Amino acid sequence: MREEVTMNSIDPQQVEREAHRAQANREELVERIARAIRQDGGVEPLKDLHLYRTSSPTELHSVSNPAFCVIAQGSKEVFLANERYQYDPAHYLLYTAELPVVTQVTEASPERPYLSLRLDLDPTLVGSVMVEAGQSSPRSHADVRAINISSLDAGLLDAVVRLVRLIDTPTEARGLAPLVTREIIYRLLLGKQSDRLHHIAVLGGYTSPIARAIERLRKEFDRSLRIDDIAREIGMSVSGFHHHFKAVTAMSPLQFQKQMRLQEARRLMLGEHLDAASAGYRVGYDDASHFNREYKRLFGLPPLRDVERLRAAARENGGPGAD
Repeated sequence: MREEVTMNSIDPQQVEREAHRAQANREELVERIARAIRQDGGVEPLKDLHLYRTSSPTELHSVSNPAFCVIAQGSKEVFLANERYQYDPAHYLLYTAELPVVTQVTEASPERPYLSLRLDLDPTLVGSVMVEAGQSSPRSHADVRAINISSLDAGLLDAVVRLVRLIDTPTEARGLAPLVTREIIYRLLLGKQSDRLHHIAVLGGYTSPIARAIERLRKEFDRSLRIDDIAREIGMSVSGFHHHFKAVTAMSPLQFQKQMRLQEARRLMLGEHLDAASAGYRVGYDDASHFNREYKRLFGLPPLRDVERLRAAARENGGPGAD
C-alpha cells in the first residue's frame, strides 16, 4: 500500500517540467561557456571559476586542486595511478587534494568543442558551510579517495548555471558569486559526496597526518626523503602510513613523489626551456639515463620528443584547457 501511495503521489507533469528545466539549463550552460571563451584554452572570468574549451581530443598531465568540475559539452577521462574516472554533462567530478593526474578529453571537435568549468573550492569556505549546515563531522570515518564522480542533479546544475550567468554582470557578481558558490558547496554537502567534501576541509586544514604527508611530498618532491622518517614524524607505522596514503591518493608515497617530479620536469622543459638533463637534475635526478627511462615510462616518449610533440600540438590547437 505504501509503495502504491508513493507511486500515485508522483506528478508526471512536475517530472516533465523538471526535465525540461534541466535540459534548458544544459543548453544555456553550453551557450554561455562557448560565448565566454571563443578559442581553445582557458580563462578565469570570476575568482576561482575557470572555463575551458578545446576542439580536439587531448591528453594532459597535471596536478589537481580541490575543485568541483562540470562538463557542459563533450566527455573526459581522468586517470589517477591505475584508476580511471569517466564523466560527461550528466555527471560532475570532485577533487579533494592536490594529486598528479592524467586527463584525456575523449569527445571534442571544431563543430562541437569540449566545454567545461572548474570551481576551485577553498577549504576554509567549505568548512564554514559545513558548520552552518550543522555537518561539521563526516558521516563515515573510513579512508576516502581524493577523487570521485557523481550524477549532476537538477538543483546543482541550476546553481552552476546561475554562477556562470554572473560572468555577464561583474557588478552583481561581486556580491552574488560568493553566495552561489556557498549554495553549490551546500548542495554537494547534501549529496553522495558529502564525506568527500569533509575531506577537503580536513586536508585543506592540514590537520590529518596524511594531509601533512601529501603537503610535504608535494613541496619537497625534489629531495631524497625516507618514507620511514615521514611515517615517524606524523605518528604512524610505515605499513599504516602506506595503507592510508594509498587509500586517499591511489598510489604509494614514492609513486606520488615520482609523478610530481616528472610533471615538474616536463613543466620546466616546456615553460622555462630547460634541456632534459637540467630539468631532471632540478627535480632530483642525478642520473640522466634513469630520468629518461622514468620519463618515457610515464609520458610514453623520451623527454625531447615529448616536448617537441607538445609544442607542436600547442601551436596547432592554441593551448588546450586542463579541466
